[in-house]
Amino acid sequence: MPNAVSDRFRDKVAVVTGASRGIGLGIAERLVAEGAKVCITARKQEALDEAVKQLGADNAIAVAGKAHDPDHQAEAISRTIETFGSLDLLVNNAGINPVYGPMIELDLDAARKIVEVNCLSALGWTQQAHKEWLGEHGGAIVNVSSAAGRKPAPGIGFYGASKAMLTHITEELAVELGPSIRVNGVAPAVVKTRFATALYEGRESEVAAAYPLKRLGVPEDIGSVVAFLLSDDAGWLTGQTIVIDGGVTLTGGV
Repeated sequence: MPNAVSDRFRDKVAVVTGASRGIGLGIAERLVAEGAKVCITARKQEALDEAVKQLGADNAIAVAGKAHDPDHQAEAISRTIETFGSLDLLVNNAGINPVYGPMIELDLDAARKIVEVNCLSALGWTQQAHKEWLGEHGGAIVNVSSAAGRKPAPGIGFYGASKAMLTHITEELAVELGPSIRVNGVAPAVVKTRFATALYEGRESEVAAAYPLKRLGVPEDIGSVVAFLLSDDAGWLTGQTIVIDGGVTLTGGV
């Protein structure tokens, strides 16, 4: 976990979905390092338990379940408020991409599942958090989109389409929920996580060569920007999705 860099999230409480590893855990680590208490969610309890050990048992709780399950959403939010006394910050990070290949050959049931988890899930978490706490008390939300949602991404085209939809959902919610709730997003390019392994494994140097900064991302790169967007330092920023990509979209890549 990064060393504490500030205490700007002291007395703040966050829910971070899809946070047993990878980008989600990197975000949770950054928030805890800056003073927050967090509830992390994912499907597998064992992986969550390991993540809580990394975060510190005094700083984090974990609730296992499927991100798109409304009962899981309600339980996680309820337990967060019961344990820590509030819910100030929400990070919708959970996402899936179970298919690779041309969109023209895409199994439509897989497409429906992608939309359900990557888009409707984020909306569902936001609705639940709004109903139980944010609507009355205000706060900040960050949705984790993808650079693949900014332009065509052959092989992962429908995943990119779902992330483009999430970016639009972010904008709509920002308009609806202001001024007391800010809603922003981040759009990472390839980050070195288990989720993205197929995009760089065995050829990392080749893939990174297309990036002006000549390296792939790591979860800490995303956590720092998400922390900024959730903080008062971004107090006049809403409806924006920041591309975090080492410059690769400038060169035509994703």
